[in-house]
Amino acid sequence: MLSSSGGHPPTPPRVRDLSALPKAHLHLHFTGSMRPTTVLELADKYGVRLPESLTDALTSGEPPRLRATDERGWFRFQRLYDAARSCVREPEDIQRLVREAAEEDLRDGSGWLEIQVDPTSYAPRLGGLIPALEIILDAVDTARRDTGIGMRVLVAANRMKHPLDARTLARLAVRYADRGIVGFGLSNDERRGMARDFDRAFAIAREGGLLSAPHGGELTGPASVRDCLDDLEADRIGHGVRAAEDPRLLQRLADRQVTCEVCPASNVALGVYDKPEDVPLRTLFDAGVPLALGADDPLLFGSRLTAQYELARHHHAFTDGELAELARQSVRASTAPASVKSDLLSGVDTWLTTPA
Repeated sequence: MLSSSGGHPPTPPRVRDLSALPKAHLHLHFTGSMRPTTVLELADKYGVRLPESLTDALTSGEPPRLRATDERGWFRFQRLYDAARSCVREPEDIQRLVREAAEEDLRDGSGWLEIQVDPTSYAPRLGGLIPALEIILDAVDTARRDTGIGMRVLVAANRMKHPLDARTLARLAVRYADRGIVGFGLSNDERRGMARDFDRAFAIAREGGLLSAPHGGELTGPASVRDCLDDLEADRIGHGVRAAEDPRLLQRLADRQVTCEVCPASNVALGVYDKPEDVPLRTLFDAGVPLALGADDPLLFGSRLTAQYELARHHHAFTDGELAELARQSVRASTAPASVKSDLLSGVDTWLTTPA
């Protein structure tokens, strides 16, 4: 079609491929990393009857409608999550889940993946807590060898369970630190279970050399982020976006260089923000808070790692230079060895200096 001036329509500007941008992925949950086809195949294999809303979403390619900003919505989200988890029953299912997560990350340009798991969720079907953790760590080792991606594990406690359970997990995580566990987290509904209730578990993890990476500042406000800093001595914050509501807290995060693992698509899907442009990416970035974009639970939110960078480009007008800096921040905040960080950072520079 000709333009109104009689010439050919203007050629759209070329943009650099964000899936080719080297990056680290620091916020990906174990169950939520699964491919939709994998859940459907495993459900069929074991005769699991999935909730109709989940089956519809998985077969249509459209993520389920979720809004978890109230108790009922969070319960529905957890119900879908638990249904997906119930399809993972054998060691070979764990192997498949981890391998596919690694493959998906490689497609998105990730050279380093830290996957988060609560092994107690799988323990009943895998012979207990220790066997479950060992099966997961073996699967990670195999995926690393087979795909070449750098991959490590964060063990996450559940806010909905007793703090003594978290201490047990922290001790176990420290015990297996030489097998690829690099951090300790705290997940689930942050409106339940105060951060300070888990301070001893995090102290055990830190004393054992593990990174402190609790969730905070997602479903509740800036106070949740402050609690993670004050009570759990967080090195990174899972989400942390609500810190944008408190300028003094933003300054504190920037001064201490505490990285927020921001998951834009997840924030919108769960109703934390109404629209992609409402996620305060620009506010956090301009305040000097280090960011690591993450996909959180691609199974339920319908987008993986590169899509988070696309969101920053299209909804927040991040330039390629700024997107490259986001990738650098993810690498710097990772637990990757210095040599891996150096290679990834060099790759970022190459991506940025190569013409689109």
